[in-house]
Amino acid sequence: MASVRSLIGLAFFAAIGVLMLLLGCALYNNWYPMFILIFYALSPAPCLIARHFTDDLEPSDSPLWDLCIFLTTGIVVSAFGLPTVFAHQGIIGIPSCVLIMAGNFVVFCTILAYFMLFTGDDQFSFATWI
Repeated sequence: MASVRSLIGLAFFAAIGVLMLLLGCALYNNWYPMFILIFYALSPAPCLIARHFTDDLEPSDSPLWDLCIFLTTGIVVSAFGLPTVFAHQGIIGIPSCVLIMAGNFVVFCTILAYFMLFTGDDQFSFATWI
C-alpha cells in the first residue's frame, strides 16, 4: 500500500497542474479554459463506478470495464481538445494553450498515478465510497 509521502507527492503535483491552468487563464486575462476543471472532476468517475459494479479482482475481461476505459479516454481527450479549439478560434492565445496543455498533462498523470498506487489487493475498496 502506498505511503503518506506518496499521497503528499501526488497532491503536490496536482496542485502544480492546477496552478499551470490558473496561470494560463490569469496571465492572459481569459477565464474560459477554467471549464477544464469539470473534466478533472469527471475523469475518475467511470472507473469508480466500474469498480463498484465489478465483482472479480481482475476487471480486464468485463465489458463494463471496457466501457469505463472508453468513457475515461473520451473525457481526457476532450480536456486536451477544448483548449486547442479555443486557440484555433482565437478565444485564447497560443501561450495560454501551451500552459493549459502542460497543466492537463500533469493533472492527468497525477490521477493515473493515484489509481496505480491506491488500487491493489488490499481490504480497502472503492465500492465502499458509493
